Formats: sequence, C-alpha cells, structure tokens
Amino acid sequence: MTTEREAATGLEQIAGIEVEPVAGHIGAEITGVDLAGDLDGAVVAAIRAAVLRWKVVFFRGQCLDHTGHVQFARRFGEPVVLRKRGNASPPDFPEVETTADRLELGGKFGMEHEEWLQRRRHTLLRGWHCDHGARIDPPAATILRAETVPPYGGDTTWSNLAAAYAGLSAPVREFVDGLRAEHRLGVGYQPRPGDDSYLRHLLDHQVASVHPLVRVHPETGERVLFVNGYYLEQIADVSRPESRAILDMLLEQAVRPEYTVRFRWEPGSVAFWDNRATIHLAPSDNAHLGFPRTMHRVMLTGDVPVGVDGKPSEPVVGTEPGRW
Repeated sequence: MTTEREAATGLEQIAGIEVEPVAGHIGAEITGVDLAGDLDGAVVAAIRAAVLRWKVVFFRGQCLDHTGHVQFARRFGEPVVLRKRGNASPPDFPEVETTADRLELGGKFGMEHEEWLQRRRHTLLRGWHCDHGARIDPPAATILRAETVPPYGGDTTWSNLAAAYAGLSAPVREFVDGLRAEHRLGVGYQPRPGDDSYLRHLLDHQVASVHPLVRVHPETGERVLFVNGYYLEQIADVSRPESRAILDMLLEQAVRPEYTVRFRWEPGSVAFWDNRATIHLAPSDNAHLGFPRTMHRVMLTGDVPVGVDGKPSEPVVGTEPGRW
C-alpha cells in the first residue's frame, strides 16, 4: 500500500529500496542499497526499471572499488573493453576508464586543459553528448562513480531525449521521424593556427555513422530524439543551411531546462544512465579552480539504433558492431 509520504513525494519502495524522483522528467535517487553487496534479482530488476523510467539514477555513499564497479555493471549487461583509454585508467581493469581531465588532457597534443575546452566547446550547446555517439553501436548505458570531486563546481547535467521528442508538436515529430543524420568524431573542433597534431589525429582515426534522427528505444519502445551537440554533422539529403537550422532547433528542444536534471557529486556517488535516451553535459565550471576531479566509468555494450521506419543505422568509417 502506498504511504502518504510516498504519494506526496513520488517516492517508490521496490524490493526493499527507495526510488525518489528528483526532477519532473528525468532523474531519481535510489537509497537502501549497497552496490558492493550481493544484490538479489529483485533489486537488480528494480534498479533496471528505475533507469528505464527515469533515464538516470543516483546513489550516494557507495564504497565501490574497481572490482565492485565491474561486478555491479555485469548485472545489467556486458561491459565495454576499450582498446585505448586515458593514461589515468587502471591497467588491471580494462573495463574501467578513469576520466580525470587534467590528467588525461593537460599537455596532450600540445594543448593545456583550458585550450581543450575552448576548442571543443566553442558554442553553448557543443558539449552536450551521448557516450561514443559516432559509433554504429553506442553504449547502452554508463555507470560513473566519483572518487575525488571539487568542494564546489563540477556538476553533471543530463537531459531526457524521450521527453524532448514527446514535447515537439505533432507536425514536427512527423517530419523528423523520417530523417537521418551523420554523427562523426571531432565535428566542430576548432583547429589551432598552423600545425595541429590533434587535427591530424582526427583525420587518421575517423569514426562516423549515419543514425536515425529519431530512434526507437529497444526496451521501452519510446521514440527518442537522437541529437547531440558533439558528434552530429549534418542531416542527410538536405542542404547544409537547412540542416544547421533544423539541428539547432532540435538541440535547443533537447536541452530545455524542464527536460534536464543536474547532479552535485560527492566522493562515493554513482550515476547510472541510459545512454540511448539521454545526452549529458560534463562540467566546465571547475577548470579554473585547480581542484582535482577523478571519476571512473564502465560502459555497457549497446545495439545498433533503429529508426521509426525499422531501418538500422549504417556505419560510414572506422566502426563496426561489437568491435571496440
């Protein structure tokens, strides 16, 4: 029976854990579970259902190490094993990628951290992305845990792409249902004057796919507005000016504040999100502060997106299903 508090707050109690929404369209905090423990099937099912319903869920005060992180991820799918990871990643755990920007990017390709941000996020919406969206089979989900975080700043924001699609008017939904677009690694990067070793690296390691602009979620059946600011190159079969105008409109729709949630990290926090139905924005408000921010992520293997017409995405260069 639903208690008065549960009815008033939207909190749900499932399999001994509590799922409490934190925003109207996306995000829920889950309490009453130790992710390092031996989770029974009912708890795993409850967490999976919460991820599908709320797109991203948050856990606080967890004591996960690399082993526990990978074991937890395996309850929900097959972890991705990257061929190349940042230098800060643990060598004995190929499923774990450590995202410590100052450790990974400082000095790499001749650019310090601040210049990286300027050249990769030169517009307000450029930083919004799903993980590895240029691949033919982007990860299904990402599980990110915080080891060291700044005392302030460094929040991450997510947006619900299913809600964004549903929020479009019916004629626009019908129009975008039939469109496809190229997603390419390095789109929008602003080259350095003269020789640019990162630009050469991009040209030598191209990754691109043509995805439906609206994908059908393989588990929920929802239609998802498959747009982002980081990988999306151009809509197929329309002119570049038309493409730019349509994509700008759709991306602004995708990140409207009512479709988003922002999370304040603490050491031991874990975020688990559906990479098929969200985009997220890594922080850029902490680069000037000098505080360390060290995070560890495990991604789960995904499938090839399918459009409303039933047609799957198509690889262009540098990617094939299951090959990382």
